[in-house]
Amino acid sequence: MEFTEAYKQTGSYAFSPNARFLAVAVDYRLVIRDVLSLKVVQLFSCLDKITYIEWAPDSEYILCGLYKKPMIQAWSLTQPEWTCKIDEGPAGVAYARWSPDSRHILTTSEFQLRLTVWSLVNTACIHVQWPKHGSKGVSFTKDGKFAAVCTRRDCKDYVNLLSCHTWEIMGVFAVDTLDLADVQWSPDDSAIVIWDSPLEYKVLIYSPDGRCLAKYQAYESGLGVKSVSWSPCSQFLAVGSYDQMLRVLNHLTWKVFAEFVHPSAVRGPCCAAIFKEVDEKLDMSELSLGDDFVQYSNDNASEAHIQVRYNVLEIPINLPSQKPPADKPNPKQGISLMSWSSDSQYICTRNDSMPTVLWIWDINHLELAAILIQKDPIRAAAWDPTCPRLVLCTGSSHLYMWTPSGAYCINVPLPQFVVMDLKWNSDGSCLFLKDKESFCCAAAEILQESSDYSSDD
Repeated sequence: MEFTEAYKQTGSYAFSPNARFLAVAVDYRLVIRDVLSLKVVQLFSCLDKITYIEWAPDSEYILCGLYKKPMIQAWSLTQPEWTCKIDEGPAGVAYARWSPDSRHILTTSEFQLRLTVWSLVNTACIHVQWPKHGSKGVSFTKDGKFAAVCTRRDCKDYVNLLSCHTWEIMGVFAVDTLDLADVQWSPDDSAIVIWDSPLEYKVLIYSPDGRCLAKYQAYESGLGVKSVSWSPCSQFLAVGSYDQMLRVLNHLTWKVFAEFVHPSAVRGPCCAAIFKEVDEKLDMSELSLGDDFVQYSNDNASEAHIQVRYNVLEIPINLPSQKPPADKPNPKQGISLMSWSSDSQYICTRNDSMPTVLWIWDINHLELAAILIQKDPIRAAAWDPTCPRLVLCTGSSHLYMWTPSGAYCINVPLPQFVVMDLKWNSDGSCLFLKDKESFCCAAAEILQESSDYSSDD
């Protein structure tokens, strides 16, 4: 894996959908870089510090959320002199997003008073009253023709179906939720999933015309759903819960066909490979080194003589876990991190009561494929968009990678650089690595089916 040098950033970043550009916020400046060379191709100055960045689906426009102001500014890569500013006045701006046609911007006002659709073509605007959430509660079909917008009025939740061509409301239907949490179209646009707040375990599947296709409730007492995710193939719906279980529903009967538990003790029979991150001291005694280097090594012995690698463990094994306090809200327990591989064969999960452990499940064989035990809590994990390769970070100076053929640790060769977050480019050619005030990019080798990876590359 090859790494670039470090560049400055102060928060938000985003790859363009066409995989050609990288946008990074540096205080009030928006820096657009070429992905291949990382050379600056455009530089835009906003009116305040940038807190959010989002590319238009056609990669021609980009919006910046200046939520402290609060306002939205949009820019064009092909027409640098063109600019757009959206200011809701006293209503404020809580969130902004692009429409699928890249010619409209949807903003949600503070206190969810209204959602406004702004046209970049004729400056017209359309309002939807009482949106349920600011950054959530809106989902577009993959073909870009329709939008599902959640609203709430008279203590009841509704879903509004809007045409993304005319922005007319095509239909409205009430949903059987106490406090709707979010909504997602399936990747094939055939169904809409809605789930309730953690206080009520309820997952609802609706057809686009408002018919309730299925209602799923795993249990009644206790905190409920924590995360929901469609598989890329649309055949599976994964539901992570506060009871530390992952349940997978099928798209034919909407019944659960797999339940994956996350126990603190792993016992047999189990075919999963278990990898544990360990520190390994390097033996420097057999190397012929100059006096200057020896002196430097002695001064930095704690860092220079240690490398990180994975050990493969045998079962049974006890995993590091922590019990959340019973007297505090929002317990760190349950499945919050959950991500599908691009081929829908694998799904990775993290149980928040075991923050240093990542579980990888094989959906084809309905079994646990691997467990990665890290030294530090897992901050982010992301699948390669082109193959079953998973990369994760823990706020250390290393990257950790898993493929079906093994797992290994990679040192980031930049001084004082710790990986706080990461994201793949849409074509899998580039990996963005974020530190607190800087970033770098890494290029990964194309994964071959027969590749053998060692655990200490």
